[in-house]
Amino acid sequence: MVVGPAGDGLAQTEESVRAVGGTVVQSWPQIGVVVASSTDPAFAAAVRQQPGVEQAGASRNLAEQLPPAQSNRLETLEGTANGVGTFGVDGEEPLEADQWDLPQIKADQANAISQGSKDITVGVLDYGIDPTHPDLAPNLDVSKSVSCVNEGVPDPNQEAWQPQDPTQDHGTHVSGTIAAARNGVGVAGVAPNVSLASVRVIDDGGFIYPEYAICGFIWAAEHGFDVTNNSYFVDPWYLWCDSDPDQKAAAEAVRRAVAYAEGHDVVNVVSAGNSNWDLSQPIHDTNSPNNGGPTQDRHTGPDCRILPGELPGVVSVSAVGVNAVKSYYSNYGIGSISVTAPGGDARQIPQTPSANGRILSSVPGGGWGWMQGTSMAGPHAAGVAALLRSTHPDWTAQQVIGALADQSDPLPCPKDYDGDGDGVVDAVCTGGATGAGFYGAGLIDALDAVTE
Repeated sequence: MVVGPAGDGLAQTEESVRAVGGTVVQSWPQIGVVVASSTDPAFAAAVRQQPGVEQAGASRNLAEQLPPAQSNRLETLEGTANGVGTFGVDGEEPLEADQWDLPQIKADQANAISQGSKDITVGVLDYGIDPTHPDLAPNLDVSKSVSCVNEGVPDPNQEAWQPQDPTQDHGTHVSGTIAAARNGVGVAGVAPNVSLASVRVIDDGGFIYPEYAICGFIWAAEHGFDVTNNSYFVDPWYLWCDSDPDQKAAAEAVRRAVAYAEGHDVVNVVSAGNSNWDLSQPIHDTNSPNNGGPTQDRHTGPDCRILPGELPGVVSVSAVGVNAVKSYYSNYGIGSISVTAPGGDARQIPQTPSANGRILSSVPGGGWGWMQGTSMAGPHAAGVAALLRSTHPDWTAQQVIGALADQSDPLPCPKDYDGDGDGVVDAVCTGGATGAGFYGAGLIDALDAVTE
């Protein structure tokens, strides 16, 4: 990743890349970022000395790439549920009785007033959306969908942006939470009438490298998206540190892309992560890089951050379970969390016959299944943001973000929080009655989004 001046000045940056034997793969003059490739291990150090180059560094670990030994995404498909056919009780969708998450944020009440506007587009930056799923096809805008996993080069062909196999279920599940249609099939989304766009940023290896995310944010900015949902962290570093020139360059490139989207009036919703980390404190990271060894044992400080979850301007979302208490895995931290939303917690079991404390939503192949994670919390907030944009089409992104926080219901800090049930306090909530350390401004409120 090579960072230079935005606009016409990036031509000099590109020339400098070539001057030291590199190849320009993708260039974004809008933000002054070039994706370059080179077989020379000294390329980054050499190009940093060239004119028109402000920063440069490898955007991924160059060791042999292996499947991650430990996933920070945590969500797993726990089961399937039938849902095609008749409506449920009182006009509900067939599987809605097991969606404990909708009444928790009053989305069921909100939908009786508004289901959102088709003019509002939510971009799902993820594994791709199954375009044939009966709950999603009515709302999917294929003309705005794209893949970014070929070195950040946009590819709008459907075969590129749709999931490649049933195991790539994450994006389809996230999308159902945002906008599964109320059509007598399966589940309901928080905003079941808004439009969805599939922006694939996860490759077949399960990685989201910086250039993929950058491509996604710029695509969203330039294709009229109103909201993006980002249920991921950028690989291969769990935290990107400015003390490392490689990590610093890639982090700056992603920051510029997020700021570019924000400048184009996009609300960017981001999941906080699943490591039970207090993001306001130094973190002991033993799992980075996650795409090939050796991993580093490092203590990270204030110059390190999760991407894109700790970037300025994003809505960072932590997760709660059915009891409206922080999910055992959810990251937290005073000043690091914007709001909280249902993400599921298998240790907090709802009183319904078949639900299991996780989030029920759509999966590829026309089915439905349960997952848990802050990846499931983020799309609830994205859905509420979409309802806000539908209700107030004249509001700016900043007004929507402000209302999302102002309308949230504060949750007090739990006493002696023991998320994993082992009898040991394993997270400290700050903020007292506000619970801000765990929950930010509080639990999102879909009903307020359509009535205030």
